[in-house]
Amino acid sequence: MLIVALVLILVIAGIDQLIKMYILENFVLYQERPFLQIGSLDIMHLKYIQNDGSAFSSFSGQRALLLIVTTIGMGICSYLLIKYGKKSKLLYTSLIMILGGALGNMIDRIFRDGLVVDYLDLQLFQFAVFNFADCFVTVGTVLLMIYILFFMDEEKKHDKT
Repeated sequence: MLIVALVLILVIAGIDQLIKMYILENFVLYQERPFLQIGSLDIMHLKYIQNDGSAFSSFSGQRALLLIVTTIGMGICSYLLIKYGKKSKLLYTSLIMILGGALGNMIDRIFRDGLVVDYLDLQLFQFAVFNFADCFVTVGTVLLMIYILFFMDEEKKHDKT
């Protein structure tokens, strides 16, 4: 089960890196192209930007802090995956998603001078430009919160019986 988890984490990070390589090879910084349109509804563009911070550019320029916090977070998620991942598919899935996305962005921070490549730009409303890895971290975190809020206590009760 842990081997499958490791493979999935590496697949998520690998796909993230492949998309970022495509963006780096086919876009210049701040270049934008329509990506997803339905009829006249413009939903999403590809727009190459570099982010030296975290979500919504928070902690900009704090590369060392972001690497430390990400490493600690990934360590905690890895521990939880190893210790409790077998107990719940929801917990297992959420931790894999968080770890895969975090690894994808950490690779950028380490090998791209602290700059994370972002490229997904929603057009329906004003929102930060983000990337594939960010999607996995966000969805994984939401699933983890759902697990903690609605299922963790039930599993504790079940384990006691």
